[in-house]
Amino acid sequence: MKFSEVWLREWVNPELNRDDLLQQLTMAGLEVDGVEPVAEPFTGVVVGAIEACAAHPDADKLSVCTVFDGNDRVQVVCGAPNARPGLVTAFATVGAVLPEGFKIKKAKLRGVESFGMLCSAQELGLGDAHAGIMELPQDWQPGADLAVAMALEDVTVDVDLTPNRGDCLSLRGIAREVGVLNNLPVAYPVVTPVAAESEATFPVSLHAPQGCPRYLGRVIEGIDLKRPTPYWMQERLRRCGLRSIDPVVDVTNYVLIELGQPMHAFDLQQLNEGIVVRQAHAGEQLTLLDGQQVDLDADTLLITDANGPVAIAGVMGGERSGVQADTTDVFLECAFFAPLSVAGTARRYGLHTDASHRYERGVDFELQAMAMERATELLLEIVGGQPGPVVESVAAEHLPKLESVRLRQARLAELLGVDIAAEQVDEAFARLDFNVVDRTATEQGVEWQILPPSHRFDIALEADLVEEVCRIYGYNNIPSKQPLTHLELRSVPLEKSGDAALKGHLAADGFQEVITYSFIDPKLQDLLDPAVEPVALANPMSSEQSVMRTNMLPGLVDALLGNRARQQDSARLFELGLTFVPVDGGLLQEQTVGGLLWGRRAAEAWHADAETVDFFDAKGVVDGLLAWAGLAGVSYERVEDHVLHPGQSANIVLNGNRIGRVGRLHPEIENRLGIDGVYVFELAAAAVQQKPRRVFRGVSRYPSVRRDFAIVVDRAVTAAQVEATVTQAVGEILVDFRLFDVYQGKGIDSNEKSLAIGLTLQSQAATLTEEEINQYTDAAVSALQGAVQARLR
Repeated sequence: MKFSEVWLREWVNPELNRDDLLQQLTMAGLEVDGVEPVAEPFTGVVVGAIEACAAHPDADKLSVCTVFDGNDRVQVVCGAPNARPGLVTAFATVGAVLPEGFKIKKAKLRGVESFGMLCSAQELGLGDAHAGIMELPQDWQPGADLAVAMALEDVTVDVDLTPNRGDCLSLRGIAREVGVLNNLPVAYPVVTPVAAESEATFPVSLHAPQGCPRYLGRVIEGIDLKRPTPYWMQERLRRCGLRSIDPVVDVTNYVLIELGQPMHAFDLQQLNEGIVVRQAHAGEQLTLLDGQQVDLDADTLLITDANGPVAIAGVMGGERSGVQADTTDVFLECAFFAPLSVAGTARRYGLHTDASHRYERGVDFELQAMAMERATELLLEIVGGQPGPVVESVAAEHLPKLESVRLRQARLAELLGVDIAAEQVDEAFARLDFNVVDRTATEQGVEWQILPPSHRFDIALEADLVEEVCRIYGYNNIPSKQPLTHLELRSVPLEKSGDAALKGHLAADGFQEVITYSFIDPKLQDLLDPAVEPVALANPMSSEQSVMRTNMLPGLVDALLGNRARQQDSARLFELGLTFVPVDGGLLQEQTVGGLLWGRRAAEAWHADAETVDFFDAKGVVDGLLAWAGLAGVSYERVEDHVLHPGQSANIVLNGNRIGRVGRLHPEIENRLGIDGVYVFELAAAAVQQKPRRVFRGVSRYPSVRRDFAIVVDRAVTAAQVEATVTQAVGEILVDFRLFDVYQGKGIDSNEKSLAIGLTLQSQAATLTEEEINQYTDAAVSALQGAVQARLR
């Protein structure tokens, strides 16, 4: 919200300098985001009056003007098409310095001397208008300093409001706040009803009263749009960040800034039969004022006539019914649209307008009549015309209901940490124009029942009233105190690792944590989990964030693509978060840890090869994570996964239950992503955060012995099967099983493979004899022969 300080001080003028006033607004919750001067600095520019204007003798597009500067009459050569006798304009005298240091000197243009320069708004840094020289009010005194006459010692203040303070999206709202904070009266403009001068009306029907419970319309006939918008209005709009367009649009924008009520004007001749406020029908289209054609969805609230849509309610009008240069009759619209009916509409169509910004946050539902009268008054003053009566359609049962809110003095003191006298609270409510419905004294202090005014639609809870009292009392008046509380130690499960410990392990393993949105692009979701239909958001921030993730891969892959686009040659990323999987009409929300490896195995160095990560790097990370968790009975099983590479992927199984997966992304997915060699893993956090009770086991005092041998098995036999068989056959004497070579080739049948394994044996009770060692190895070989039809090589 942008406003002019000078305009604000016309309404309420506290005895504060600029810096103190802006600081006061910020401390009251209306954060000042920026301050800009309304004009660039210049000197030597005065108000000038053109007394005569003749054609240049040697140039068709130049004219020779006689300008009175309050003291002398000087000759000025000017190229502006609007230069004419009687025009009061900006005159830069010889020696004047314009913005960017441009100095005015005596000059000769096509043989004619010129003593100064008549200026456009753009040349003085007062806007973008450059088609002609400035046209100032006729009653301005020639010779007056232009900066003083225009009150350019002014700034445009940009206030960044929180979404609940829609009541301050107007000069009226800002002035009301300043008046409350300084206990000063506010000089609101007096708005008097404008009597109807004709019987012309245009009917209005509400077919969607939940979205639009109040709609006011008024016909004004015989306006003259050849009349310009007065300078004072153009300048106020400019200082509030809006450019002048035409008198009708300027008036609606002026009322928007002044009162906070969005309005719209239709060309009455382009409307047919009557206004109907309704929801859009399937297949309807509308060409907006900006020329954009949109396909309307059923959630869009429309303003329509007998020929179809004429505006998106609360967002933007349509081109067909817009006011044109030859318009003579207008239909003024002033409505209250429920915030939920407008929220998200502008975003869905890629729009953001001043109207939608206000309606989404809430507009005073009792403001429409005042705004209609104010707009009518200004229009008649500027472009003339005959107003008809105001037509109002209202569904009172759908208007917001004002409800009282309780405030307890004891609760106020508890939240603020300071005792505020009941009389000060009474004064704060009076200054805020809050109606005290009931005031009761109890043993714990006073209790108030408060009915907020219609413009404070954000007041719904006791905490809201506490905030209001605190703002008026002053945040700076609340003393800083050391917090005092009684802390109780919460129980910590001994058999579960916390999130921080899990993240710390992965970080120590060289991974970096990423935190991504739980709502993702449906295209990426379909690519990385095509078998599951995700939950769609009812009101997404954007189409790229419209569904809930069903696994951790989309966020990790998106982070990888972002890193690669920034010239990174490797990535080790992990994320701990929730996944959302629809199950039997419900939603399974499971904490999951996901990881991703890509690129170089080690940083570039003279002593390291430029090798890239592979499946065993990813599996090694998972093994390390499972070992950190102290989990036993974990195995890997082949898996057919549409997302993972068919030959480089596996399910992770704990005691017969699948707890995750690991592998390389499917080649087709890598091809679509435009990246190669991406390895991922996912594990149920509940599984890896288990912390089985540790049991002490002494270190054997007796030597260990290792026996190596090679066996030939069918190619379908896995190393896990061999390890499980040997472990079961040898028992606790086996302290380490190691597969150290796999051979396929010459001397081995094409359907078989050779596995070289090493068994480390050690007893806790005595040194193993050669006979005992042979018994254990023979038992292992015998078991392998029976279980997987192995033979010694």
